[in-house]
Amino acid sequence: MKKLMNTIYINTPGRYLSLDGENVVIWENKEKITQLPLQNVERIIAFGSAGASPALMEKCVADQRELLFISRSGKILARVEGEFNGNVLLRRTQYRIADDTEKSLAIAKNMIAAKIHNCRSVLERMIRDHALRIDTSLFSQKSQYLQQAVNTVMAAPDAATLRGIEGEAASVYFSVFDDMILQQKEDFQFKGRNKRPPLDYVNALLSFAYSLATSMCVLGLESVGLDPYVGFLHTDRPGRRSLALDLVEEFRASMCDRFVLTLINKRIINRKSFLQQESGAILLTDEGRGTFFNAWQERKNDIITHPFLKEKVQWGMLPYVQSLLLSRYLRGDLDAYPPFFWK
Repeated sequence: MKKLMNTIYINTPGRYLSLDGENVVIWENKEKITQLPLQNVERIIAFGSAGASPALMEKCVADQRELLFISRSGKILARVEGEFNGNVLLRRTQYRIADDTEKSLAIAKNMIAAKIHNCRSVLERMIRDHALRIDTSLFSQKSQYLQQAVNTVMAAPDAATLRGIEGEAASVYFSVFDDMILQQKEDFQFKGRNKRPPLDYVNALLSFAYSLATSMCVLGLESVGLDPYVGFLHTDRPGRRSLALDLVEEFRASMCDRFVLTLINKRIINRKSFLQQESGAILLTDEGRGTFFNAWQERKNDIITHPFLKEKVQWGMLPYVQSLLLSRYLRGDLDAYPPFFWK
């Protein structure tokens, strides 16, 4: 199985990247800041970078290493990567299933069932770990609703109904999200999801984590030969990575929400980690983003036993593993797509 390799994060805006032998060199105002070895590096992510030299881009292409340029809010601006060696037969199967309402709905149901199940698992862990600090009766009530919603999902007759069930379940789940914030309550309050742009600290963290997880899903899908732009639940739209958005639903609660709550409740992030733009948008500062990435990298290295494979894998490998399982289903090696049910 593919191994999780290192990622180099260039966190300070305005820095330029170049190549020196087998090293990436980081410059600021024509002054060399540092250089880092490329060995065992899978990708380089640059936030607000001034650019990269053609030699470095050529090196990344030759070594099948990815170079991403990302905005301060987490949006991918550009990517440099090597030749894609996708399986055209697998993709043709993917396109046919995406055009088949019944078959695409079956995959979408599994993904959304996993999403709602994983939201419920977050609530159940709060009951288990913090029973004295939350309203356990309220959490149990919400958890029971989500369990029923999982069953309802599997009986959904069409995609529109499925989206309605998903939306209602998300509303129930987020109705107690503020109760899961146990520290720094004066600064971190959740009154509902807002995005594009996020208008408070909690939503800024959630949106940033979701963006990173979606990027991981894009990479996972592409690495197994699937087209991240053609999904089974999210509709086709120019520039929308619909299949990646389908897949990331399985990881929003287990990978992203829990991570954000940990950042807040363990005081890893605080109000000084953010800045507010004139538009009202809340973004992480350079230092805050660095803190986020350090913790994110540690989280990716944590080990979990995969519920379907029964093998130990790193959290950071889960998008790839689920992409691989999806490709196996599309090839006919599995009877159904096994989504990620977090326990």
